[in-house]
Amino acid sequence: MLYLYYGDYMKNKNVVFMGTPDFAVPVLEMLIEKTNVVMVVCQPDKKVGRRQELLYNPVKNVALKNNIPVFQPTKIRTNFEDLKNLKIDLIVTCAYGQIIPKEVLEMPKYGAVNVHASILPKYRGSAPIQWAIMNGDKETGITIMFMDEGMDSGDIIKIAKIPILALDNVGTMHDKLSILGKNTLESVLEDLFNNTVKSIKQPSNYTLAPMLKREDEKIDFKEEGIKIINKIRALSPWPLAYFCLNGKEIKVINATYEKLNGTEIGKVKVTKNTFKIGCNDGYICLKNIKPFGKKEMEIKNYLNGIDLNMYNNMEVE
Repeated sequence: MLYLYYGDYMKNKNVVFMGTPDFAVPVLEMLIEKTNVVMVVCQPDKKVGRRQELLYNPVKNVALKNNIPVFQPTKIRTNFEDLKNLKIDLIVTCAYGQIIPKEVLEMPKYGAVNVHASILPKYRGSAPIQWAIMNGDKETGITIMFMDEGMDSGDIIKIAKIPILALDNVGTMHDKLSILGKNTLESVLEDLFNNTVKSIKQPSNYTLAPMLKREDEKIDFKEEGIKIINKIRALSPWPLAYFCLNGKEIKVINATYEKLNGTEIGKVKVTKNTFKIGCNDGYICLKNIKPFGKKEMEIKNYLNGIDLNMYNNMEVE
């Protein structure tokens, strides 16, 4: 009987969910199961490809599948009329992509919470997973926090941590953290609706995780090998780290690091089976790449199509 009461109690709570990419989908699906999601707010649809076809984002697709109204303001700071007439108990955001104004944050009875993919106060911003891997961190996690007008600066409700393994990249950590986010939010839902949740102020020694720029994606072979490998992992399988060779861009999906003294930085060494590039303290050994204008391939297939003598000792650009 207690279980049924708890289920009924949760299903009577009106939730507005704000999110956009596939990272947010497990959180939304959990909320649909446990609560009454009355509206989904996500970024506007985008036109993609040569034909400029309109593409619905993953969160919108889930909302439409479950007959939930969708609101897609270009700027929620100035356009939130659709929310004013809703009796909102809780707002949940997860990878939404816009700063929520104070007027909206004050609407829900039990507050507004965010599911953020880092161990706050470390990595406030839009690319926390990428920066954690790029910086060589050994762990990351999920922070559930109350929202304020700042960027990921609200009071912390709960943190859940997981290790970053040597073979992890942004793709594997994205998937792990997406599920961890769902589970961690679910674990505090009852306390949120009972007003018994405990929170703490964020420490002031925060770091930022800004959106990656094009220049962040280029490999600098003057760096140490471990830093280069971390960059490759942090950008794989998207958008991919790259370098230029013979006037053409080559994106790197996977590589290993061979520590060795006396290498020539930026110089290519090739055999019929290996493609290595000298870095500060060894070689970066390419395993899987995406040459310009071609599909992803194993390095041995790439080597079959080039003149090894011409490429040997060539310098990357």
